[in-house]
Amino acid sequence: MADSLQRKALLLALLVTILPIVVICLNLDNRMVRLASVASGFLFVVISFLIARSLSRRITRLTDFADRLLDLTVVRPRLQTGDDELGELARSLLQMAPKIEELFNRLNTELTRREAILASMADAVLAVDARLHVTFCNAAFLQAVGDHGKFEGLPLVRLVRDPAILRIVKLVVESGETIRERMQLSGIDSRSYDVYAAPLTSSTARGAITILRDVTPTERLERVKRDFIANVSHEIRTPLATICGYAETLLEGGLEDQQNRRRFVEVIQANGVRLNNIAADLLILSELESGRPGLQPTPISISDVLGNAIRAIEPVANLTGIQIRAGAIPDLHLLGYGLRLEQALLNLLANAVKFNKQKGEVDVLVSNGSGDQIEIRIADTGVGIPPEDLSRIFERFYRVDKARSRAVGGTGLGLSIVKHAIEQMNGTVSVESQLGKGSTFIVTLPRYRRSQS
Repeated sequence: MADSLQRKALLLALLVTILPIVVICLNLDNRMVRLASVASGFLFVVISFLIARSLSRRITRLTDFADRLLDLTVVRPRLQTGDDELGELARSLLQMAPKIEELFNRLNTELTRREAILASMADAVLAVDARLHVTFCNAAFLQAVGDHGKFEGLPLVRLVRDPAILRIVKLVVESGETIRERMQLSGIDSRSYDVYAAPLTSSTARGAITILRDVTPTERLERVKRDFIANVSHEIRTPLATICGYAETLLEGGLEDQQNRRRFVEVIQANGVRLNNIAADLLILSELESGRPGLQPTPISISDVLGNAIRAIEPVANLTGIQIRAGAIPDLHLLGYGLRLEQALLNLLANAVKFNKQKGEVDVLVSNGSGDQIEIRIADTGVGIPPEDLSRIFERFYRVDKARSRAVGGTGLGLSIVKHAIEQMNGTVSVESQLGKGSTFIVTLPRYRRSQS
């Protein structure tokens, strides 16, 4: 390595030492010696200042260059290379700069990619340091615990109020062990999560990362499946038990009972029909839930479909003294499945008749809804629905009045079929009801204009 800095210092020292010696050797008088000494001292100061200033400038450039190595947004100062030690240092920094810049870009790209992946995850992600301060969390986590604004560096206890999460994260940081657990976050909308918490360790720091997977829909689906199986078993068991009981009665001597045997057979037939209706409704519901109607949607006339449904239910209504009133039905069309829509409207009309009062009324109104929608309202003057049951009446086998529902021959699947059939045609169905004053079912469907075809 060049040693020009050392040579410069040595030259300066020799110059300051030799000048007085030269003066003395020339036998100059004392005055000349003093003048020579003063001149040499002044020359020493000037040369030292110039060398120091040059070195200071070069060192300043090197310092600025080194400070800006990781800041890719600013222009770095130009470095002067030479044969001395500072020149060698400048060449080393110039060689390191592109390598550091490449490494920095790679790390920044990788960090951005990881943050983008974590931020877009449907699962909630939380990372904390050894002091339980938040270093990262994604939008799903903020949605689960509540958005508190800026989170980076925030103590976890200020971001999360649920003691279960605090306990798990603290235990992972302290023990360094991985924890898997299912928990339920407290709050208004209580939801269940599968929690996976693992330690984050490095040579300088430690922390923890926690992933929360929302399993509420899965739990709800499992609960619905269990309820469905239990309900199906219960609905089928009753008519099967009745059929078996009356068949056994006939076999054990009831066939000779001329007075009652016909009634026994009628009961068996009625329960067989009930089983057949349950099976048929289950098949229809399964087809609707699969989302595969098997046919392409076609334009449907509301007046035709609703007219068919009203004519089909009128004989039953006349037997019970129920009056069905339908005003002028406008010539409106929608894109859907005519048979499914007719079946849905027939179910709503049948319920309006079954659960009505003696000599009650059923009003049917069709109008243009907001946003180019068709609105069909079917209102009855029946017993109404309690407020606590309104949110569940579209569930399979759910009954408001179980005794009366079975008495009128319902399977408990009608409204569930209605809901799925209407949703299959991109519509909605809702209900308004007052106990003792009747109910109104509102079907909203998108209007179809022939110019769309």
